[in-house]
Amino acid sequence: MSKKQDKKEEKNEEDIVNDDITIEVDEENMKESSFGGDIKKIREKLKSCTEEKQEYLAGWQRAKADLINAKKDFEERRKDFVNFAKGDLIIQIIPVLDSFDMAFKNIEGVPEQWLKGVEYIYNQMISVLKDNGVEQIDPKGEKFDMRKHTSVEMIKVDEEEKDSIILEVIQKGYELNGKILKEAKVKVGEFEK
Repeated sequence: MSKKQDKKEEKNEEDIVNDDITIEVDEENMKESSFGGDIKKIREKLKSCTEEKQEYLAGWQRAKADLINAKKDFEERRKDFVNFAKGDLIIQIIPVLDSFDMAFKNIEGVPEQWLKGVEYIYNQMISVLKDNGVEQIDPKGEKFDMRKHTSVEMIKVDEEEKDSIILEVIQKGYELNGKILKEAKVKVGEFEK
């Protein structure tokens, strides 16, 4: 390379360096002179906007979580309402089932075909109730539980293992999804020492 070309390249580099410095100096002068405190105000405004954005984002996220929880709560209440509505209807049907049970205790002289038809209807009702979460409580031989059973009579027993055991079911009980709709009426064994 010739000396002229080297000097030209050095001068170009100086120009570039000088241009950068000039730009920086110009920016500083602009900050202080032409904009005054505007840059500072803009930064403060940006900071407050960022904080406000975070606040809105957090609020939106809370609102979204509240909405999701409200939807879940509504669905639970709706299910409870449907179960309650079922329970009210089932409570009205229970006396009919009790009538069937009483009728089955007095079947002497009843034609067999007629009895089979009535048993079929009874089993259909029980099946529909089971499909809707209803279970019969027929606790013969179980230990007496005052939450599920109503004792109508205490029967004296000679064996200690029959103490507080249900010996006879007068009327079956019913529960809907674990909630007692009607307690079973029972006779309970009582052992005296």
